Amino acid sequence: MKEATGELNMTVVTVVAIAAVAAFFYAFVWPAVKNQINRNTYCAAAVTCGQPDADGNRTCQYVDENGDLQDVLCPADTTTGAD
Repeated sequence: MKEATGELNMTVVTVVAIAAVAAFFYAFVWPAVKNQINRNTYCAAAVTCGQPDADGNRTCQYVDENGDLQDVLCPADTTTGAD
C-alpha cells in the first residue's frame, strides 16, 4: 500500500509541475510569440513602408480584415514586397 501511495504522490507532483510549466508558458511566453507572429505577418502584407529610423525600423501600413490601413513597425532589413 505504501508503494501505491508513493506512486500517487509522484503522479500528483508530476501533474502539478506540468501545469505550472504550461501556465508559465501561456502567461509569459505565448503572448510574445503571438505578437511576433502577428508582426511578421503584417510586415509581409505591408503595402507601403517609410524610411528606416535611427533604430533600423520603419513604419509600414497593411490592410486589415475591415479594409482599413493599419500601421505596424517593421524591421528595415527584411523584404516586405513594399517600398
